[in-house]
Amino acid sequence: MGCCSARRMLILLCCFQLITAVERQVFDFLSYQWAPIMINFFHIIVVILGLFGAIQYRPHYVLMYLLWTLLWLGWNVFVSCLYLDVGGLSKDSNILSLGVSSHRSWWKDNGPGCESEGDPSAGWQNQQNPQLTTVISCWLEYQYIEVLHCVVQLLISLLGFVYACYVISALSDDEDSCK
Repeated sequence: MGCCSARRMLILLCCFQLITAVERQVFDFLSYQWAPIMINFFHIIVVILGLFGAIQYRPHYVLMYLLWTLLWLGWNVFVSCLYLDVGGLSKDSNILSLGVSSHRSWWKDNGPGCESEGDPSAGWQNQQNPQLTTVISCWLEYQYIEVLHCVVQLLISLLGFVYACYVISALSDDEDSCK
């Protein structure tokens, strides 16, 4: 595989990563998950810089993308462990909302096939402390949807890491054939 085809693949992966990051950002906003919102924001910025580095033959930007990808992989593993209640972490904790909001994941009430208990017009049970009605059943529980988001991000990031390593090594060799 030549440098040009590796660059094209890295550009394609960065574009796909941007699309999935923006989609994830929207659902984090709906869930009032403030920590992921901030980290996703930085992720989007770094992926744009990595994309710019791949397009403009800037190995320093690609290197920054590569280093961020390692942090991003760790973040997604942490979020997956949190939603799967692994290692003393709990999906019911306020870690992701930074303790600011008691709202829960948007997917918990609006996932695929979720049916709310009771009358839809009676969505608020108590006016003093409004809480949405409980969800009876879903085709796929919300924590598994969140984990699927993480798995997609992990796979894309892992591929991005591999291609970024190759592009950096090819660009640092000062090959004029790549430019």
